[in-house]
Amino acid sequence: MAKKSRAFTFKEPTSDEQLAAMRAVVRETARNDPGVYRMIADTGEIVYVGKSKQIRSRLMSYFRASYPEEKGARILRDATRIEWDYEPSEFAALLRELRLIKQYRPRFNVAMKRDARHYSFIKISRGAAPKLNVVRGAGTDDAEVYYGPFVGAQRVSEAVRELNDVLGLRDCRSDMPIFFSDQHELFQLARTPGCIRHEIRKCLGPCVGGCTVADYDHQLALARAFLDGSDAGPADTLRRQMEAASNALEFERAAIFRDKLSRLEALREQFDRLRFAVESLSFVYNVQGCDGRDRTYVIRRGIVRAELDSPTTRRDKAAMRRLVDDIFGEKPTAGSSIPTHEIDELLLLSSWFRKFPEEMQRARRVA
Repeated sequence: MAKKSRAFTFKEPTSDEQLAAMRAVVRETARNDPGVYRMIADTGEIVYVGKSKQIRSRLMSYFRASYPEEKGARILRDATRIEWDYEPSEFAALLRELRLIKQYRPRFNVAMKRDARHYSFIKISRGAAPKLNVVRGAGTDDAEVYYGPFVGAQRVSEAVRELNDVLGLRDCRSDMPIFFSDQHELFQLARTPGCIRHEIRKCLGPCVGGCTVADYDHQLALARAFLDGSDAGPADTLRRQMEAASNALEFERAAIFRDKLSRLEALREQFDRLRFAVESLSFVYNVQGCDGRDRTYVIRRGIVRAELDSPTTRRDKAAMRRLVDDIFGEKPTAGSSIPTHEIDELLLLSSWFRKFPEEMQRARRVA
């Protein structure tokens, strides 16, 4: 089914009379409380989602922007109405903004869409003979799981290349036909020799029947274990090769293995820092809200797992304890693997607590 394109929808800019009417509604009815707002076109399309600690002031600033030089004015000229909802706090507004942007993908929200693309991720693809790739950002593509985020795409790519070579994983194109040695075919097809990596024994050759399904899955499991931080097998292999070459007085060859090892170890250091960041974002976070609307967020591994009004009665507090016990009683996903749908929220929460470290004082660690 073809996707509907919104990029080439043209319309006349909203008239001055319409803008004046929208401005009057905002001036007369909006309050300076935290909240989320939506700019909506005459077709019903949400063209922009934003948040602010002071909704009224933020919305009024759009009407002072110069058209067409300023983005705010261009957004406003594409809209025919503005809707907004109040939230109990800036943090609540930030979460709601993210979720609305992920739901509607407004065309003017380029900055929020671009956040994840500032980072590199290692993805493991789906299908037969999955492969490791380094990508900018993360999306709903063929990835089974993402590892990251990391900085330094070139360094991460070099480390993944070493990991592929050590374990014999393929790095050919994604649509390469796969033929395992234990796979039966109805028709025997002529096959060309394997690629250069297979010929020099750096790839198991799943495209030419060079290995069984179990062989490849075993090596892929080793890659996962390395990326999860539960096994250092690939690095240990390079270390043994380096030591063997050095003992044989093959110092140039030993230096090659040393450089390969250093690239893998640098990647492991990034993994360790990521794991620490993810594990450190696990607590119960109480946020004071406007007009006494306090909210409690149960955060585990950088993701809000539950949010509710802060309990005040003995009964509500007991229910909260049971909820927290249930969430923290679940066995966490190992290591640095992050489901695709959680990446944006992880980045958002990490940024929030880096920007406002004093907010950690409101956090309560769970034993």
